Parts: sequence; structure tokens; C-alpha cells
Amino acid sequence: MALSAGSRLGPYEVTALLGEGGMGKVWRAHHAGLKRDDALKVLPDAFAADPDRLARFRQEAQILASLNHPNIAHVYGFEQSDGVQALVMELVEGPTLADRIVQGPIPVDEALPIAGQIAEALEAAHESGIIHRDLKPANIKLRDDGTVKVLDFGLAKALEPAAATVQPAATVLNAPTKTSPAMTQVGVILGTAAYMSREQAKGRAADKRSDLWAFGCVLYEMLTGRAAFAGDDVADTLAFVLTKSPHWGALPANTPTRIVTLLRRGLEKDWRRRLADAVSVRLDIDDALAEPQLAHATAASTLPSPRTLALAAGAFTLGVAISAGAAWIWRPVSPAPVFRSEMRLPADRGSAVARRRERSVHSLASRL
Repeated sequence: MALSAGSRLGPYEVTALLGEGGMGKVWRAHHAGLKRDDALKVLPDAFAADPDRLARFRQEAQILASLNHPNIAHVYGFEQSDGVQALVMELVEGPTLADRIVQGPIPVDEALPIAGQIAEALEAAHESGIIHRDLKPANIKLRDDGTVKVLDFGLAKALEPAAATVQPAATVLNAPTKTSPAMTQVGVILGTAAYMSREQAKGRAADKRSDLWAFGCVLYEMLTGRAAFAGDDVADTLAFVLTKSPHWGALPANTPTRIVTLLRRGLEKDWRRRLADAVSVRLDIDDALAEPQLAHATAASTLPSPRTLALAAGAFTLGVAISAGAAWIWRPVSPAPVFRSEMRLPADRGSAVARRRERSVHSLASRL
């Protein structure tokens, strides 16, 4: 059965296709009972014809479901119906880190908090014995609330062939999360070439130091806007991984020294000299963020711009002036006081005044 919008898989109704890669198609689906949207990663058809491999994958999926960390997209379970095998995962909204990098290099004070959350995810998974094996910007989601979610933990191992003989490196597909076209050939190197460690490119077993190499590639790309290792094709890219170093001069001038050191150690080709665990990565990032210059830049980046502050100050001053003027115009006005006085004339002067007034009246009457 091929899924499409409107199809049902167990308790889920498929609503939209979210993406497609070598590990299968990812669909958005709604669980009516839980009233929740989840992501269904539908596995390639080759699994239906390989019961042993499918059984091994389900065992791996159970291990992945044990991961419970705020920076790791959760695996909820496994659904199958009419030959369709799907892994049920947390649906994480928001752009990928790859989408963000396309816009240009990420400032140091923004990149390091993202990198710190990725390191925390790696630390938690490694403590549970789970290696990502395919860490890259396309597998990292940036939520609107600032939370970073790492997707597809351990799926490369869950999907890899059971045997371990390796084909030539040129057979690797330079596409997100690809394996062989049929997903059945033995010994195909998994992952994306530009983020593979030297030992993976040689077909050797991956461990947590391989994840730290990929982490170094991701952090370098965040800061510079360019891949640490990139050629015209897969063979060139793997050749660069094996023989060349990143262009360290491309790092921003304000990159903390300890971060430059972290990157150099993380991208050390000799795995014996490489960073040994994600804990030290996280601590180095925490220390870099605490450095006065970077801490000031991080705090300043959360403040309004000078122009915004100037406009706000001007608006406040104008508001105060208007309020003061209005208060003066509409102030209550008290009535003017009334003064009364009385003047008493002497009796003889009062009579004289009365006689003069009487004569004036008679004179006026005679004229009329």
C-alpha cells in the first residue's frame, strides 16, 4: 500500500508529505485518539521483503524510543499495515539549521547557544550508548521558542545492512540520509559525505568521536556559511575529508580562541587525537559564552537597537510635554475673591448730598 494524503495507517490519518530521502518518506499524520500530529517515517519497501532486517530495525527503534531529552526528537513507536512500515516520531515544527545557514553565516553569539544544545543532545545519546552517525544541519530543527531539536538519532545504524564489508567510497550518495538505491546492498557507507569522519569515509566503524567530527563540521558551517569539506562530487568531497583541512581563515574574527581550538580538535583526522566526548564540547561552549566580550555581545543582541531606543526616548519626552500642557490648560480655576467695603459720611454731609441730588432731579424735570 502506498501512502498519500487521506490514507490511514493504524490510528493515524496521513495529512501531508513533509520530505523524502534515502531513509524513506516522512509524512505528517494525525492521531485522532491523542488529538496530536506526529511524523511518520515510512521505511523503504525493501524492508518488507527482509523479515530479519525488519526485526533488527524494530529492536533498534525500541532503543531509540528510550531517549528522552528536550533537544532530541522523540521516537514514539512503530506502525505497520498492509506492508507499510513506519516509525512514529515527534513532529517538530520550524526550519532546519540548513534553512538558516542558507541565509548566511550565523553570528557567533547566536551560533554558540545552538551548538550548545546540539552538544547536550549528543551527550545524552552517547551516555545511552546511541550514536547518531548522520548529524548534519538538515537533521537539526530550530523551533520558534529557541529550542533546538536533533532528528533521526541512530536511524543510520538501524537502517544499515547487517554485514560490514565496505564498498568503495565513490558509491556513497551525496544526498540527505542516503544509503544505496535499493537499501539492500551490503557494506554501503551511510551518511552524507560532507559530514563523514575520516574513519567513516574509509568504511570503518563509527563511534561517538565520529559524531563529534560531524558536530565540528556543523559548527564550522554555522559560523562561516560554508561547508568544512565540499567538492564537486562525492569522490572529491571524500578526498577532501581524507586529505585536507578546513579553511580556518574563514572563521569570524570574533570567534573565541577556545572555540577555534574546539573546532581544530573536533576535526582532527586522527580519531585518537580528536575530542573524546560531548561533555567537554558542552563545557567549552559554556565557558566561551561566559567570556566577558561574548557575554556582553549576547546580552546586547537581546536589547533594542540604538535607533529604537532613541525613538522610544523621543516619544516618552513628547508624551511628558503633552501631559504637562494638558494639565496646565485644564487645571481647576478658583473664583476671584469678592471684597466689600462700607463708607459712612457725616450726617451734615449726607444731608447736603441728598439736597444736591434732589435739586438735580428737579432741574432735569423742568427741562423736560
